[in-house]
Amino acid sequence: MKKWIGLAALTLMLAACNEDEAKNANADKEGNVVATTGQIADAVKVISGEKLNVTTLMGPGVDPHLYKATQGDMTTLENAEVIFYNGLHLEGQLQDIFDQMGKDKTVFAAAEVLKDEQLLVDEEDASLNDPHVWFDIMLWKEVVDGIGDTLVEEYPEYKKDFEKNEQDYLAKLDELAAYAKERVAEIPQEQRILVTAHDAFNYFGESLGFDVSGLQGLSTESEYGVKDVEDMVTYLVENNIKAIFVESSVSDKAMNAVIEGAKEKGHTVIIGGELFSDAMGAEGTEEGTYLGMYKHNINTIVDSLK
Repeated sequence: MKKWIGLAALTLMLAACNEDEAKNANADKEGNVVATTGQIADAVKVISGEKLNVTTLMGPGVDPHLYKATQGDMTTLENAEVIFYNGLHLEGQLQDIFDQMGKDKTVFAAAEVLKDEQLLVDEEDASLNDPHVWFDIMLWKEVVDGIGDTLVEEYPEYKKDFEKNEQDYLAKLDELAAYAKERVAEIPQEQRILVTAHDAFNYFGESLGFDVSGLQGLSTESEYGVKDVEDMVTYLVENNIKAIFVESSVSDKAMNAVIEGAKEKGHTVIIGGELFSDAMGAEGTEEGTYLGMYKHNINTIVDSLK
């Protein structure tokens, strides 16, 4: 009996030592974390709670495809202990910076935890994957889990808090997925055609049964021309589509040209609403969170198309 007590005591002592070592190893850390997009930052903030200082690099209305780091951004990134970004070439202008900084600190491409077979491929370039994975909630849960694992690895002293926060968040994502399916069921199948400014909603379409079409490609770096507008107008007329959608991080100039083109052919098309695609809403608003942003999109789409 004494032998077992001794082993138990030794185990507890070792566990305490390991915990102390983890705390000591992180004693010089101030908890400064940077995330590129609102979606990534929201997951980091929810999981970390009040334990870390989380800075979002790209705010509302900012297009990550075109974003270039300012001198202030460079200072923020250099002072960060951990950097989270989406990856899959979403923040293409920043990749060299991340590669360089990854030599000295943890720089985590959150969406790249997904397997190749889970990712959609760019129709124009088979070597590229669609980076907009947050629009499939089931995939996003895996991304969130990867973010949680990285936070625990970097700040093990908060392991229990982080894991609890993550599990609570994953449960809310399941509730959101159920809500989305219920609302989409209000739209007849033949009317589930989503036309947007650029191809950010393919994962959304795959997960909820929409035909999705964007005027521009996966990246807003791809330019559109007169023929693209004409083709889109023809598509709208042939499919009798009455509503199209603009995006908060993309100029509405192109979509207005599409509306005018359809009008010239005697077909009336309206703006069904503004969707959040690559950026979320303002901080402090419901749309400034992933849950609120996604719910806003669902409600806007369903109310316009049903």
